[in-house]
Amino acid sequence: MPWFSEKSERISPENIEQLLRQTVEEAKKRICAAPKRVLLLPPDITRAHSGVGRMTEILYNLLCDEAEVHVIPTLGQHVPHSPEENVRMFGSIPEERIHAHDWRDGCVRVGEIPADFVEEVSGGAADWAIPIDINRMVIKEQWDLIINVGHVVPHEVLGFANHNKNYIIGLGGKDTICTAHMAAACYGIENNLGTLITPLRACFNKAEDEFLGDLPDLYVQVVMARSADDELVHTGIHVGDDLDTYLEAARQSREQNITVFDEPLEKVVCVMQGDEFFSTWVANKAVYRTRMAMADGGELIIIAPGLKRFGEQPDVDELIRKFGYSGTPKIMEAYRTEPMLQDLAHGTAHLIHGSSEGRFTITYAPSKLSKEEIEGVNFNYADLDEMLAKYPPDKLKEGFNDLPGGERIFFIPTPSAGLWATREKLYGRTSAE
Repeated sequence: MPWFSEKSERISPENIEQLLRQTVEEAKKRICAAPKRVLLLPPDITRAHSGVGRMTEILYNLLCDEAEVHVIPTLGQHVPHSPEENVRMFGSIPEERIHAHDWRDGCVRVGEIPADFVEEVSGGAADWAIPIDINRMVIKEQWDLIINVGHVVPHEVLGFANHNKNYIIGLGGKDTICTAHMAAACYGIENNLGTLITPLRACFNKAEDEFLGDLPDLYVQVVMARSADDELVHTGIHVGDDLDTYLEAARQSREQNITVFDEPLEKVVCVMQGDEFFSTWVANKAVYRTRMAMADGGELIIIAPGLKRFGEQPDVDELIRKFGYSGTPKIMEAYRTEPMLQDLAHGTAHLIHGSSEGRFTITYAPSKLSKEEIEGVNFNYADLDEMLAKYPPDKLKEGFNDLPGGERIFFIPTPSAGLWATREKLYGRTSAE
């Protein structure tokens, strides 16, 4: 069970700070009375809206007088932060105490989830082993206390984000990230989204139990929701060192972060914040989180003022440009023969996740990608200034908006903070809890 949980309509900044003080006190009672080396594991800047960067700064300040405290943002294969982004995310934490995760050359293998287990939990959708490679600094250095801080929200690969995803994807190596993403893609994004224990989550739970059980760690799991005045606020903080800590947070997120419709949506407009989302790799969360609500023949418009590339890494950017978001059958056919898709299998999975499978159109309004580039990966293009004028984010409310001229849209200001689905797609699927 969680050590403690706090749930309310709005948890104030003062209350959050008190809860983090309580977290440190409990950690000293349960894990190490006088920690001398502490590791904080927060998300990267794509979760900046969740406030966990500020929470990481508070934890750092609570511990730095008595301990040597280090921070590793759980980047996965995302681009490492610049010093300016570290300041924006983590405030006063010294730059030299923040370390970039190296997913290609900075990991060590701690074990492997066998192929027969993967095949069993995925119902045969995936039948390969998942090697577990984790950041070398986490595994090889001596830590008295490790605190994972993260935002629990519906997620396309693991059902809900965070918990041991922090280690196995956020601090995982290339082979882990590639095999895991392909397993999730083959099981089906719409079977994963909003499911408490997906097949891949079951694999990660097994990995944590068998290979990471000796780490002196705990989880701070944050839940957010829209308030009555349409502001994204903290509504839950769950602290503990076990799977139930994740489940408590995920159940709250399932209640608060999933919007269910009786009928599908014809036109959806999303905004991916310009200071967080620079690639379609992360901005495509607007696709993932709305696809179960989109009507056949509908249109999804993504206003992305920060968009300047497709992949987070040059080779993945090249892969996306070469193959495009062209649907599962075409990508899987190419995967059988194309070495690039096999070597960068996490990118292959991303191409599957990011396609509408021809059901609805996806229109991007980017800042630094051209019409030719956007259309080259099988998205539609719209001019950013025109879309901002037509759909001004500061004048729209989340939900249905009736615009001058009679157009009706459904507006989502922070797609990465929730999941939108029809009742039929959410409850009619076969995925298990």
